[in-house]
Amino acid sequence: MASDRVVALLGVGVVPSDTPVLRADDLGVLRGDGCFETMHVRDGAPWLLDEHLARMARSAARLGVALPPAAALADLAAQACAAWPADREGAVRLVCTRGPEDGGGPVTVFATVAPVSEVTVRARRAGIAVRTATLGYPADVRAAAPWLLGGAKTLSYAVNMASQRWAASVGADDVLWVSTDGYVLEAPTSTVVWREGATLYTVPAERTGILAGLTARWLLDHAGSLGFRAAERMVTPAELAAADGVWFLSSVRGVAPVRSLDGEATRTDPAETDTLRRFLGYP
Repeated sequence: MASDRVVALLGVGVVPSDTPVLRADDLGVLRGDGCFETMHVRDGAPWLLDEHLARMARSAARLGVALPPAAALADLAAQACAAWPADREGAVRLVCTRGPEDGGGPVTVFATVAPVSEVTVRARRAGIAVRTATLGYPADVRAAAPWLLGGAKTLSYAVNMASQRWAASVGADDVLWVSTDGYVLEAPTSTVVWREGATLYTVPAERTGILAGLTARWLLDHAGSLGFRAAERMVTPAELAAADGVWFLSSVRGVAPVRSLDGEATRTDPAETDTLRRFLGYP
């Protein structure tokens, strides 16, 4: 087994990391038809496991995918993490595809654990330059259009990755999607959080159909411990640029301070970012 990756299969357990997992006609490969969750591995265990499993169940329900019981998925994640060094930071991903194209087989379920990349760690410390880009929808359209799969974490990440490649091509580190009616939505793999005075804000998921970020939710639920209030509201890019601090939050990267938005420097304070990162338990 390669030392930098763990693979575990549902009903089998940990296998050599080069073990074939997917059939050539698996709909997860052919159509991105499935769901997944990625969790931060700390002290040998996935952080916020129950919350991630609940969100994965919601995603599977929207897709109509027969997700195995949460207990089986939790056991699979535990098996994968048990094969990972307990003192090493990592990322565990749970994947469930619809299975073979002919419908003759069960869903495909596996877990992987991999190291956190240097790029990810650097973003926590040095921050990220962000460019806004249109997602092509009004802010509220996904809430009323279930076929757009708003709020579901699916394997269909081609647009997400294309957005980040575009960001790199214009000298930025990440993208902030904006609705056609001018409101901030989310990043391809992150949730935006900002501070105005003593309040930490994020974008309302129910109204906009964005993926409800679990790291951001945990921070806002515990904001009082840091002396902040927590709230949700719609925000424009101009309003966000004028905030007292802006961060992208995600399960593996943790807290990434936005140091610039569309080329204009933000007022995000490195010391405040350090406080948030330590509070959330990231190195």
